[in-house]
Amino acid sequence: MDLGKLADETFEAVIFDMDGTLIDSTPAVIRAWDLWATEHGLTRDDLAGNHGVPSAGVVRAVLPEHRHEAAIDRINELEIADVEGIEVLPGAAEALASLAHGKSAIATSCTVPLAAARIAAAQLVPPSVLVTVDDVARGKPHPDPFLEAARRLGADPTRCLVVEDAPKGLLAARAAGCFTLAVVTTTPVDELDADAVVPNLAAVRFETVQNGIRVLPAED
Repeated sequence: MDLGKLADETFEAVIFDMDGTLIDSTPAVIRAWDLWATEHGLTRDDLAGNHGVPSAGVVRAVLPEHRHEAAIDRINELEIADVEGIEVLPGAAEALASLAHGKSAIATSCTVPLAAARIAAAQLVPPSVLVTVDDVARGKPHPDPFLEAARRLGADPTRCLVVEDAPKGLLAARAAGCFTLAVVTTTPVDELDADAVVPNLAAVRFETVQNGIRVLPAED
């Protein structure tokens, strides 16, 4: 497993995306958005290219302004109500556990209620720092979620490693000045522009050392 330049770095903190990185919520997401799209006269193709973007941002991109408020409320309602089948992705629980004595966070495009619902459904033990779209002025692909997570951790963003599955999330991480590790769980590998790309978190391990955190191939 080639981690490129990441193998030579020691990071102050690791910041994880949630959906598609730590948990598999894809079936629930598809069900909610398919129903929402049907109700609003849209198709899946109309929603394409927005993976990793906060739901409110998707709504604003595909509907006229006078429909935004009600449509945002509706997709939030649908997503919170459907958590069936959500589960932890391979290596995610182990990654978070290994960082219990280091600096780690989740930065998600979910709202606070949705993040709580999905974390509970997956029975995931999250780090103490959780940044949602409700905590920032701008969600991904803007850098704000990762900058806020770094701030709360007391870490320099340029010394943080972001783990993401979505191109828009990787854009946000790079805009924040972070190193990037992509997992191929929801997006084809050729669409993931990151410092290193791995199948999932089971392919790596995190090691807390005296001056920070290192990421290593799982087989080392």
